[in-house]
Amino acid sequence: MASRRLRLGVNIDHVATIRNARGGPHPDPVRAARLAAAAGADGITAHLREDRRHISDGDIQRLMAEIDLPLNLEMGPTAEMLEIALRHRPHAACLVPERREEKTTENGLDVAGANFDIKGYIAELSKAGIRVSLFIDPDIKQLEAAHEAGAPVVELHTGAYCEAAAGSNGDAELERVVHAAARAAELGVECHAGHGLSFGTVGPIAAIESIAELNIGHFLIGEAIFGGLESAITRMRALMDNSRAAATGVRSA
Repeated sequence: MASRRLRLGVNIDHVATIRNARGGPHPDPVRAARLAAAAGADGITAHLREDRRHISDGDIQRLMAEIDLPLNLEMGPTAEMLEIALRHRPHAACLVPERREEKTTENGLDVAGANFDIKGYIAELSKAGIRVSLFIDPDIKQLEAAHEAGAPVVELHTGAYCEAAAGSNGDAELERVVHAAARAAELGVECHAGHGLSFGTVGPIAAIESIAELNIGHFLIGEAIFGGLESAITRMRALMDNSRAAATGVRSA
């Protein structure tokens, strides 16, 4: 019996970061999305930040019009982003915390202590046919709060694990992800994971059978500079599949 295939979502934000460093149309993140599709990606992730530091409104419009793969729109829980999501109606929307001074998303969404109407955002997006996920730290309290809020999907922040993987705390951080993914399965919440994953760190995360999808971007775009985007995605896909097969004893369909 074949196991459920672990999906790979490719985040193209940092193609836009390179483009915006100089201005102009090159490199084109939509072209990167096409290459990702050809290399075996299952979906495209793009984060439209409030300050538009990488992905632009025009990029989202083109991705919706020109790409056949499902689009996962990462967005802050704001009225502006809700309006944009409802207008474009991507396949999925992942609610993430944002701070202008951060270089990347440093922490998961504080669902347990949310000072905004998280249930309202989930309800409005879901009513529009958009699959909602919440980007959270691998913390049982946050996971249970996400479930209570009605989120059908969570994405576990793997940044702490990736930073610790080569050190003495790596096993402990991995266990946090393992336990959170197991609790998500118990609650009937689909579990995704991402942030900071590389060729060297993806294996143990891909081996967690209850994780359905990995979202990977910055590392793949960095590797693409040296060996091409399709090559980087192909290698990542193989590492994911091999790790899942080794953990389950079966090859994915």
